[in-house]
Amino acid sequence: MAPRPIPLDRWCATKIACEGPLSRESIERHQLAHLRALLAWAIERSPFYRQRLAGCNPHIESLDALAALPFTDAEDVRRNQPSLLCVSQSDISRVVTLQTSGTSGAVKRLYFTAEEQAATVDFFQHGMAQQTEPGDRVLILFPCARPGSIGTLLAEAVARLDATPITAGPIQDMAAALALFERERPTVVAGLPVQVRALARCTRLRRGAAAAVRSVLLSADPVSPRLARDICDDWHCEVFEHYGMTEMGLGGAVACWAHQGGHLRENDLLVEIVDPISGRPLPEGERGEVVVTTLTRRGMPLIRYRTGDLSRLIPGRCRCGSPLRRLDRVTRVELAQLALQPGAVLTLDTLDQTLFAIAALTDYAVAWRPGPPPELRFALAHAPEEDFDHPAWLRRVEQALYRLPIIRAARAQTGLSLALSLTGSPLCDRPSKRAIERIAP
Repeated sequence: MAPRPIPLDRWCATKIACEGPLSRESIERHQLAHLRALLAWAIERSPFYRQRLAGCNPHIESLDALAALPFTDAEDVRRNQPSLLCVSQSDISRVVTLQTSGTSGAVKRLYFTAEEQAATVDFFQHGMAQQTEPGDRVLILFPCARPGSIGTLLAEAVARLDATPITAGPIQDMAAALALFERERPTVVAGLPVQVRALARCTRLRRGAAAAVRSVLLSADPVSPRLARDICDDWHCEVFEHYGMTEMGLGGAVACWAHQGGHLRENDLLVEIVDPISGRPLPEGERGEVVVTTLTRRGMPLIRYRTGDLSRLIPGRCRCGSPLRRLDRVTRVELAQLALQPGAVLTLDTLDQTLFAIAALTDYAVAWRPGPPPELRFALAHAPEEDFDHPAWLRRVEQALYRLPIIRAARAQTGLSLALSLTGSPLCDRPSKRAIERIAP
């Protein structure tokens, strides 16, 4: 298929004041200039970075020189929130508080100016432009209760495209969500992957509720291939994936029509891939930890922030012809995998492939209790219209899990057992991101 320009290219070219077609040279020239300005700004205005970057010459010679600078990590953000700020708190329009994974009671606070949130709306607008047409009705299933939340920013972006945003927020009640879906008849849906999949499965099983959905945007949690394929099959739609996190300013990388990775927001972000152990930068194509520098943030910039996520930069150009670099599928290692035994790792991708193949299963939550003996506990959700023999269905789920070589081996060697229960709802009640929960023995 011939290259077809994407809206992000035009937006990026405008933002970096590129003369002529967008190119790697123009992007990297912009990034180096803004990196130098950011280093000077952070050293001058942030007590944290003044100390962390002591002795650093902001006028670095090339983007490669970034690798000599120290990292920032989640613990730095948690412990140094006020000293990371480069502006007065009166200049901050949005503060986001995040629970730090694995640290009881610990929180991270991220601060954003109005200009920074406006830049995110710009990115959302041009990212959504490739899948949203004037007149579309866009169902938004991201948090939207507070001003500046991802759902409200996305709604503002959608309205700029002459489409109608329907801000429903994350699904709390599937019956209410189904009623809203049938009433509003959305043509585009944006939301959490497992929630969108559950909605798609439930609407298909209702019979007669033919979906008008043409495209779907999934974000906030990693998307397994099985999960995306199920949504495509249920709604006969095109699925786009977005990767972002609050530390990035919510918008990070979004897929284009070619679906060959997510095009990075390179006018605002500088992304590296490093070895998770040594911190050494890795070349394109090698998988490692995603590290982000927020080039244009002035309120609370982050320099070489270690995300804890794993991915790779895809070599070469996308079929769409864009010079923007692309990020491959992201794995959130700490949350999405579990070492049952040395060298034997169970992942959510593996569980998705097995469990979502079972008819009527719409969601699951899994928890690990190390024992002895060790136990995996599964809470299983199913479509409300399904009328079936629950004990037989649970036995089918159990048999499918024991057929997984990693679980079968752990059962034989450690006495691993499975505990299965039904949720009574099409969705599991989870307080945060989808994860393999650890339970104290």
